[in-house]
Amino acid sequence: MASAKRLIVGLGNPGSAYDGTRHNIGFEVADAVAARIRAEFAPEGAHAFAAWGRWRGRPLGVAKPITFMNRSGWAIRDLCRRYQLDLRDILVVVDDLNLPVGAVRLRPKGSAGGHNGTQDIIDTMGRDDFPRIRVGVGDDFGRGQQVRYVLAPFGAKEREIMDETVIHCRDAALTFVTDGLTTAMNRYNRKGG
Repeated sequence: MASAKRLIVGLGNPGSAYDGTRHNIGFEVADAVAARIRAEFAPEGAHAFAAWGRWRGRPLGVAKPITFMNRSGWAIRDLCRRYQLDLRDILVVVDDLNLPVGAVRLRPKGSAGGHNGTQDIIDTMGRDDFPRIRVGVGDDFGRGQQVRYVLAPFGAKEREIMDETVIHCRDAALTFVTDGLTTAMNRYNRKGG
């Protein structure tokens, strides 16, 4: 049985050095959701910051793991245990190199698609059936430059697209809470910003 609670988890890396980078777009969406429900982040155990509030009468949490991207599964596991959530009650927001800048793809489950944070959640939880929003950050990098690319900030033109995309993803996440994943997918999946 599904829980009444929902949790939006934005993946990223902790620390101001990573603010505004492609890899931290999940954190930006989490911040936007928390601002919309007027909730403030506080430490949540050893692995995440979380903000709890309500959206249209429903309890809603927003979390940002502080385990660094490649160990996101630890935080997800702890949050599920702490709040007695099924993995399907959690919506994970993650950057995606395989999608163009500003593209948004909501899915109910699936492979990691080469994303280490998503793979760690799958490995830690032993399943891949958790809803996610994949946010396109593009793939404009040379051979061997992937890490440098995802840890770099967006260019000015990209930043404009991503500012709008963060709000688009915030609204998709809130629709997931009130109307379910299928409705959110139908309304918010898009090919590019």
